[in-house]
Parts: sequence; C-alpha cells; structure tokens
Amino acid sequence: MTHSFRQPSSGVLSRRTMLSAGTAGMLGLPQLLGLEASGAVSAVSEKRSVIFVFINGGLSHQDSFDMKPHAPDAVRGEFQPISTRTPGVQICEHLPLLAARTEKYAMVRSMSTDSSDHGAACHMLFTGRLDFPPGFVDQGIPSPNEWPSLLSQVTYALADGGVLPPAAVLPQPSINEANQFRPGQYAGKMGSRWESWHIDIAAPCALGNGACPHCFRFNGEVFEHSSPSVLNLPLLALPDGGRSRLLNRVDLLSTIEQQQAVLERAAMTNQLDRNRQQAVSVLADPLVRSAFDVENAAPEIQQRYGKNKFGLSLLMARRLVEAGVRLVQVNLGKNSSWDTHFGNFVNLKTNLFPHADRALSALLDDLDQSGLLESTLVIISGEFGRTPYINKDAGRDHWGPAMTTLFAGGGVQGGRVIGETDDIAAYPVTEKQTPENLAATIFHTLGISEQTHWKDIDGRPHELYRAQPIHGLYD
Repeated sequence: MTHSFRQPSSGVLSRRTMLSAGTAGMLGLPQLLGLEASGAVSAVSEKRSVIFVFINGGLSHQDSFDMKPHAPDAVRGEFQPISTRTPGVQICEHLPLLAARTEKYAMVRSMSTDSSDHGAACHMLFTGRLDFPPGFVDQGIPSPNEWPSLLSQVTYALADGGVLPPAAVLPQPSINEANQFRPGQYAGKMGSRWESWHIDIAAPCALGNGACPHCFRFNGEVFEHSSPSVLNLPLLALPDGGRSRLLNRVDLLSTIEQQQAVLERAAMTNQLDRNRQQAVSVLADPLVRSAFDVENAAPEIQQRYGKNKFGLSLLMARRLVEAGVRLVQVNLGKNSSWDTHFGNFVNLKTNLFPHADRALSALLDDLDQSGLLESTLVIISGEFGRTPYINKDAGRDHWGPAMTTLFAGGGVQGGRVIGETDDIAAYPVTEKQTPENLAATIFHTLGISEQTHWKDIDGRPHELYRAQPIHGLYD
C-alpha cells in the first residue's frame, strides 16, 4: 500500500518512501512538498487562517439550511425544520448539533454559481472566478489551461520560505466515480511552481461515498469498506536515535551537497538549503507529526469528531492550522458523496448528516475552546445546491442558481442569516453572492492586499480580488 501526493505535472510519489525519516532521502522530501520561496509578499497585520470544508457534490440546501416548510409537497420534502440557538432561525431536524451552535456561524442563503454542471461549478468555486480561460475544456484531468486554485493563489501570495506551505488540501482530490478530477484544483495557468500541498491520504474505497468506513452506495448496494483504515497516514516518526540521528543524517547530506556545489549555481544551492530546513522541520516538529497522527488521537477526541473520514479529516485540518498552515481545504466525501440524485432523504438522514453534524460541530467546539476560532475562518460549501422539485428517484438534481454556505470564526458574527431565496429555494431574491465574493472573503481574512496580482505562465498579470468580501458577515 502506498501513500501518494498528486501534482498535475509530477505523477504519483510514494509517501511511505518519501516521508519516512528512517528511509527517505532528504533531497526528495522538499521536492515532494514543492516548497519554493516566493517573491510575492502580502501585508498581514493579524495572522488568521481559513479551513474550507468542501461538500463534495452539492448539498441540498432546502433539506438542510434553507428549508421551505410551507412550499408544495413536491418541493419541501420529508424533513422538518427545528428551532436553533438563534431565535427565529430554523434548520433541518437531522442536524441537531449544528442547530445548537448557530451562535458560532452565519448562513449565506443567497450563494450562487449559476452553473448546474459539476465541472464548471467546481472550477468557479475552487478558483474564485466566474469566467473560464480561453479554450477551457473539462477533460477530467488536471490541466495547465485552468485558472489556478485558491490554494495556489494563496501559496503565491503568502509564500515566504517558512516551515510549512501556506495552503494544503486533504484527504484526497475531488473526483467522480469515473476517477475524473474536478477542474480548478491545481496551479493551472499559474504554473506548477505555485502548487499547493496536496495531502492525498484517504484509504482506498473504490465504490464508497461518504464518511468511510460508514460508506454507502446511492443505489443501496451493500458492500464493505475495502481498507482496514480510514486514512493511509504518512510515516513521520523519527528513526531510532531520534532527532540527533536525524540531524547527523542532515549533516551528511550537507557534506554531499558541498561536494556537488561546483556543479551547481549558488542560487540553486541556497534554495536546496532552505528546502532541506523545511523538510527537517516537517519531520521534527511535534505539531506537524501530531497533525498527521489523527488515527491515534485520544479516544475522547475521536469520539467527538467521529472515527471516520469526515471526522479525522477535519481534526487533521484543525491541527494543520495550529501547526501554521494558513489555508486548509477538506474535501468532505469522495465520488461526489453529496450528489443526491437518488435517495436524497434516506442518504442524507442515514449516511451523511449524522457524521457531518458531529464532525463539523466538533471542529467548531475545538477551535472555540482552544482560542483558535477567532483567528480561523471556517467555510462550509458545496459547488451548487439541489433542484427545488424532487425527482422520480426521490432525489434532487444539480441546481446552480442557489445554495447555502456557512461561515464561522475569523471575526464572523454568528447567528446571522444573509440573503434569502424565493418560496421554493430556487433563486436568491436578496444579497446574491458568488464564488468571487467567497474568494475575496478568504483573501481578506488572510490579510492579502487587494492590489495583489499574479502572472500566468505567459507573463500576463491577473488580479486576485474579483469582487468584494461578504461584508455582512462582520460588524
């Protein structure tokens, strides 16, 4: 069994080979991490972080956070609304833990991608742009003709040669059941130099959707989770002899590099030195090792989050933020797990809501109790919502015009509801927001200047901010 980090231009590398301190060549690890110093510097007055939880496949907003109990039977569905901690605000009865925590988050019920196609909507959400590059085609594989992901843009804007990359995504790429990649997840036109940290560690489960090992098939087919673990974690333990032995190996590596110096330019040598220091920090820093070691977290922590892919991925994101990563994207579910064309109600009630409700509530509580919630913005969003009308398979289909996105922490005023949709949750009628507003909110939270630009591989400049942040989230 291997552990792989995927990058669009480098294929698949073995994490067990590259991240084991006992066996890894230290020159390989910096290449794996893709840590390159950047000349781009941002003005950050207060260091804040973002955890972006992507609801892979598109959450049914009218069955979760924008219920329409007075709509016709063909629209409102089977679930009932319940009161929340915030007077006058109701959400789905099958999200009781989040209902008890509305003071921690705001709901934007008027978010829209205006596309009901997975590929197009994902490209908009992941890149923070509503337009497409000339000649853009969703081919199901990472392409240099895509706009760069938000993670790559943040990597560019905040790269400073620090210990860890500024942005990371886990536990696997967003793919469909045909193993095709959703567009907009990689560096694209920005060039592979600005690739973010892709932590592809989900245990294989070819058929499963949802919170493995509690995985499911939309058609109700019975099968077993195909791996004894939830995450195939990289081996970050130090070799026998601990840090001193590791540093001795680094000294040996340094000697070898000095012998090669006559063959290398000084600038390249300096870059290798910096990357080697970053690699050593990844291996030796207890916060980083703890971030990956979530399957061995204390039983009470695993119980709160849930010992499944949803819970452990969110716990890892929280720990990576604590270790210093500024933007962490968590793909909540493989195979478009929330793409409920079939059995929308039974799958939300049984297979999706219970695990998401527990894991997301634990994340908010954990951040709050640790003092990190004020400095960490948590965003929860799919690429679109679901159709107002229920289809013949008791499901809902893709619906780009409206969805609900949650925002917590990072200065957001909890208990707020921003924007509203019409009587059947079909279209925003007030305060429409787009992925460009969401991206601007992320950049603003991270302290990235509105004047920041990036250059594509052809040297053309592009702005990061394409809209205003969602100011209604704050005072």
